[in-house]
Amino acid sequence: MNRRGTPIRVKLLFAVLAIVMLVVALITASMANLFHEDKTTYIRDLTSIMAVQMSRETNVMVQSYTENLSIFANTLFDTELGASQKQNLIQSLFGSFSEFVAVSVIRENADPVMVYDAATLQQASIATQVMLNLQAENPPPYDQLAAGEVYVRNVTFNNALPMMSIAIAYDVSGQSTDTSEATPPRTAIVGFVRLDRLMELAGRSDAFETWITDSDGHFVAHSDKARVLRNLKREAVGDPVELGTYEHALSTTLDFERDGEQYIGGFAHARFGGMNAGIEIPRSAAYLTARNLLGSLVVIALVLFGAATLVTLFMAQALTRPLESLTQAAQDIGKGDFDVNVNAGTRDELGLLAESFNQMTGELKDRDHELERANNALVQSEKMAAFGQLGAGIAHEVKNPLAGILGYAQLALRKVDEASPLRKHLEVIEKETRRCTEIISNLLKFARQEKAEQKRIDINSVVEDSLDIVDHQLKINQVSIQKNLTPDLPRVYANANQLQQVLMNFAVNAQQAMAGTPGSFSIATRLLDDKRIEMRVADTGPGMPAEIRDKIFEPFFTTKPAGQGTGLGLSVSYGIIRDHGGDIVVESEPGKGTTFVITLPVAMATLAEPAEQKAVV
Repeated sequence: MNRRGTPIRVKLLFAVLAIVMLVVALITASMANLFHEDKTTYIRDLTSIMAVQMSRETNVMVQSYTENLSIFANTLFDTELGASQKQNLIQSLFGSFSEFVAVSVIRENADPVMVYDAATLQQASIATQVMLNLQAENPPPYDQLAAGEVYVRNVTFNNALPMMSIAIAYDVSGQSTDTSEATPPRTAIVGFVRLDRLMELAGRSDAFETWITDSDGHFVAHSDKARVLRNLKREAVGDPVELGTYEHALSTTLDFERDGEQYIGGFAHARFGGMNAGIEIPRSAAYLTARNLLGSLVVIALVLFGAATLVTLFMAQALTRPLESLTQAAQDIGKGDFDVNVNAGTRDELGLLAESFNQMTGELKDRDHELERANNALVQSEKMAAFGQLGAGIAHEVKNPLAGILGYAQLALRKVDEASPLRKHLEVIEKETRRCTEIISNLLKFARQEKAEQKRIDINSVVEDSLDIVDHQLKINQVSIQKNLTPDLPRVYANANQLQQVLMNFAVNAQQAMAGTPGSFSIATRLLDDKRIEMRVADTGPGMPAEIRDKIFEPFFTTKPAGQGTGLGLSVSYGIIRDHGGDIVVESEPGKGTTFVITLPVAMATLAEPAEQKAVV
């Protein structure tokens, strides 16, 4: 086959695409640069606005604390209140102002007097003496307070209770009757307040690093809580920005460097309490969007270039591609793969041919599935027929020995005294022989497609009888039995022996699945609603994966080694429950055990009337 070289029109197209891409790249770079400049201005304005807003909220918060502190002070110095009334009122104030941990009254040259929230200190494992020592070691600046200022300081010393102290001056000249001193000692009221609300304020932004400092320049709130708890060592902020450069301005925006990294920051003085608020963000993070935009535009341009190139190449093969697809599809069908679909992509004759081809493959696929289903149904029918014939033959041969066992058991019962210990065992032999005989009869009915006799029974009695039979076998295999039976359940119309067969089958399967490993087998009954009773049969075995769980009710399906299972137990159990008008589902995952959920209809009163009337007659 002769192959032609690349056509000139394709080369020209590539040249045009290259020029277009160059222009797109220049436009992209210009847009990214403009975006970069706009983003810089936006970030600076945003940090300034956020700093001012946080400083204002800090002002409001601290002012609220000082007002609450004044209420504490007025209560403490109220001479008209008795000691008991004052104590109750102060306790009530701690409940109302839940952020306050303690309040201390300090007079110059005198020991502090403190009231505190005992529950909060106990929860944080802080002794009262520790708080008194803290106050004694950190006296308030009386001169600063006398000038009407508020002194705020981070006094965190316990990770479990970050807190700050707020100190205000208090005039006790009008509160005291002692006039012996010409100049009363200066008095300060100090409140110890949790940092929860300030920490919440500083932690609102995920993109920015936010903080608030106290009067001494130490953190009282930070988006990184660890920075606040470092005040256990009383470390200073350590920022390269001097607080004095903006403490008298509404806000300041600065570009600065810290630890070799460039930052943009907005700072504002809270004025009230000498506190400051700061908003910082690394310049690299602020401009990350601009770099991402540039990268995205470049990628888009390259993708467009590649797509245009591919479209150009594909246009040359627009006519041959549908034919190649039809050829490949025909080869796949010849190999037996009918899951093929040809898309010509046109509405001309080639498109019509592809549509007809797809219709043909669809019909072939449907016929193949129908043939497979018919073959499976035939195989299953043959299996069930063989099972019925085999079961009928076995049942007929077993009934005769069972009749002999039953006869000898009844004869022995007549000759054994009522008090003899053998009588109980003989009664069990008689009962179980009768049950085996009835099971065989039911098997014969099953082989002849006959319905087993059903009557009103107590489902809990069936469970008890079933567990009595398998109790010994389960226990010797280290499987414990657990029952959770709801009493006084409505009766159901069922065949007790068949239900026993189902439950015993579940028990034996559970014991075999555990393979000698200690575990448990449990049965629970309950009234699901007015019309249904539910039985949950669970074990703590290894569980089943989904591919096995979906097949366990199929006849002759078993995971047991050859000779140890027929694969009929669960299939027969499923048929019994369905014949009783109920339903059975399985819940199981590997390593989480298996649970069978059985629902049976409640026997309605109207259905019981004919049998009851017949018994009366």
